[in-house]
Amino acid sequence: ADVFQSHEEDDRKVRRREKNRVAAQRSRKKQTQKADKLHEEYESLEQENTSLKKEIGKLTDEMKHLSEVLKDHEKICPLLHCTMNFVTVPRPDTLASCLPR
Repeated sequence: ADVFQSHEEDDRKVRRREKNRVAAQRSRKKQTQKADKLHEEYESLEQENTSLKKEIGKLTDEMKHLSEVLKDHEKICPLLHCTMNFVTVPRPDTLASCLPR
């Protein structure tokens, strides 16, 4: 009876060890998948960041260009020369001379 009991305990230990090994394996796999997903997300965000930085650069250049155009236009704008404040609504024909044809 004693030999039978110790054999049963060994069997239980082996099964428990196997169960634990499988669980550990599953846990490691889950962690790896999670890490992979985070890495993919990181790569994607890096790309988006680079793309947005490029867009900021383009928009900044455009803003500089438009500021220059506006500065040049202000020198010759009839609206700015006759009415320094826009409290009075400019007449359409005056405004038309200001707009590009």
